[in-house]
Amino acid sequence: MLRLSSLLALSFALLAGGSGASAQMAQVPAAACSAPADLPPALASWPNAKPLQAAGERKTLAAATLTPAQAVAMSLLATPKVAYPLRPEKPGGSVSYGGLARFTVAQAGTWRVALSTPAWVDVVRDGKASISTAHGHGPDCSGIRKMVDYALEPGDYVLQIAANGSDKVTLLVTPLS
Repeated sequence: MLRLSSLLALSFALLAGGSGASAQMAQVPAAACSAPADLPPALASWPNAKPLQAAGERKTLAAATLTPAQAVAMSLLATPKVAYPLRPEKPGGSVSYGGLARFTVAQAGTWRVALSTPAWVDVVRDGKASISTAHGHGPDCSGIRKMVDYALEPGDYVLQIAANGSDKVTLLVTPLS
């Protein structure tokens, strides 16, 4: 019995130490940005995001249309108010935010979705989620937190944003090739 209590005490001490180390690492300041990042042409509209209200269901998607290569500052809805056409793999909880938008691909190629947050993103067509081909982060000092690439064919798509921590996200859907 003494051995078990000693192991529990040691485990607790290690966990407490790990938490402290994590807290210390979280307090390390990020690199200061003296100027906005130089963005490649595909991301050039990022600093000039236009406001857009996310749709909460398919029948209101027309009002939430994205223009390819134009960044938007999207206002999101509380997750319980969003009827996703396809259940997101990470839908978020009742205190998260999400929304829908539509966009049209005119030419087949690699398309990128850039986000200012780590929200979950799905690109949906005909009831199926497109498979991502690459993931990454935006350039330092750009405000782009997450980038996901997809190989898309011409047609209409629904962009699903889920599990966002706030009711706002800047996003951009842009062709790369």
